[in-house]
Amino acid sequence: MTYLYLKSLHIIFVVSWMAGLFYIVRLFVYHVEANDRPEQEKVILQRQFEIMQHKLWYIITTPAMVLAVLAGAGMVYVNPDLLSMPWMHVKLTFVVGLLIYYFICQNIIKQLKQGTSTWTSTQLRIWNELATIFLVAIVFTVILKSAIDWIYGLVGLVLFSVIIMSAVKIYKYYRLKK
Repeated sequence: MTYLYLKSLHIIFVVSWMAGLFYIVRLFVYHVEANDRPEQEKVILQRQFEIMQHKLWYIITTPAMVLAVLAGAGMVYVNPDLLSMPWMHVKLTFVVGLLIYYFICQNIIKQLKQGTSTWTSTQLRIWNELATIFLVAIVFTVILKSAIDWIYGLVGLVLFSVIIMSAVKIYKYYRLKK
């Protein structure tokens, strides 16, 4: 029963963590786009985005990440046989990638606050989709758990990534056309 409680908490905190990751990068996009506004408006917007980013990151996203990792580690502690399953190694690899993504986002927060970020809004829009790709990869790995299904999953993930990146480029084209 402990395992199921930990699993439930893990899912809840992963959902919260992912929500934070999705929204923080949208705030980055708006923060960077504020550079194109008149100076007074730019200063007001960027200050507000810094406040929003700080609260989202330190009140929601970071605690959710820590609790998701702790609940996941608790599941492994309660059921160590999970580590003998090949799918778990694949999942943990994607989780490490997601953690790296998290820390890069944390660095972007600092860069935006210091005014040293070189990210464009288009780069950030593409960056935002990487979290979606990690989420899809992790969910399919956990649900399918089969090597043959992984092959189809990997092909699907690549296609999904191409579609997402194309959608970002198409959106940019139509946004700039207006």
